[in-house]
Formats: sequence, C-alpha cells, structure tokens
Amino acid sequence: MIEVREVSLQIAGCEILREINLELNEGKIYGLVGRNGSGKTMLMKCICGFIHPSSGEIISDGKVIGREMDYLEDAGIILEAPGFIPYYSGLRNLRLLADIHNRLTKNEVVRSMERVGLDPDLKLPVRKYSMGMRQRLGIAQAIMENPRILILDEPMNALDWQGVLDIRRLLLELKEDRIILIASHNREDIEILCDEVYEMEKGELLER
Repeated sequence: MIEVREVSLQIAGCEILREINLELNEGKIYGLVGRNGSGKTMLMKCICGFIHPSSGEIISDGKVIGREMDYLEDAGIILEAPGFIPYYSGLRNLRLLADIHNRLTKNEVVRSMERVGLDPDLKLPVRKYSMGMRQRLGIAQAIMENPRILILDEPMNALDWQGVLDIRRLLLELKEDRIILIASHNREDIEILCDEVYEMEKGELLER
C-alpha cells in the first residue's frame, strides 16, 4: 500500500500541490487526468521520492519516503522522456541498467523487450529508434525487474495504434499483484485501464 497524507508542495512561492490524500493498493490501476500544469507529474515525483513535499507525508509499506527510505522501493518508473545511451542498442542499454542491481539474467532482459514488442536482436543504436520504439524501451526498462509498483507518466506517448494495444494488454496482465499509477491525456486509455480515476486541477486531487 502507498498512502499520500495531506501532501502539499510549494516551489518558489507557488502552490503546486494542495493537501493531497490518496491511497493506492495492489491489484488496481489508478489513473490521473488533468490539464498540463495541473500537478500530475509533480505528485508522481513526490510519490517516487524525487521531490519532497513541503508538508504531509507519503508512506509505502509503513515507511515514510524521504525519511525512512530515500526513494520509493521496488518501483518501475517512467517520468517524462526515457533517457538511454544513444549509441548503444536497446538490449545493451537495458543490460547496463540491469547490472546496477545484478538481479537479472540476459534472458530476463530479452523477455522484457519482447513483452513490449521490441526485437532484442536488433543492432540499431537507440539514437536511430523512432519515438515509439524509445517509449517501448522505456516501458521494458520499467517492468524488467518485475517491480511491485509501476509509476507511468503518459506511457502511451508516441506509440502507434498497435503499440497502444500492446501496452494496454501488458498493463492489464501486470496489475493483478501490483500497484499501477498512470497519468494520461487519452480518455480511452483511462476508461479501459483504470479501476479508479482522479482528476488534478490547480494542485488539488478530485475523485471522478
């Protein structure tokens, strides 16, 4: 479980988030919708521990993020555009990332690429990938260590129609024993995927 309790955020005198309360449980996909600048990405960054709230607290499995743990643990994350070493292939990029924790075999990394519809044998450097291929690679990176939590900001960004169908299917397969939080501007994605939907408006969170 992740609990967001009375979280507010001010940056340079501007109120970004205002008294946010949210509870996220395993087995559900949660959706965040709202206009650009409404606070969706900032809330996700706070949940991940990348930004600390000005007040309130965020708790994961009984530990306060930013106090009892530095960052959200056991999480796969996409926030803004995924970044990779441009002159390496997709597989080499993922294997370098996998080496950080040294938990995965090569076959497991390969499988994560296959699950998002990428060819792991493709030697093309990432700089020559289309935007959609880079997005698929970012999702492969997020899921490859089989995390219990997925935080995905606009996961369908730049995907073609087949890519959207592939990733929707994947997220629905993954949700059974995970917490999944997505932000999307696509109404259809939200309606098809999400068990609960919240709207961000001027830093406030409203359940739809």
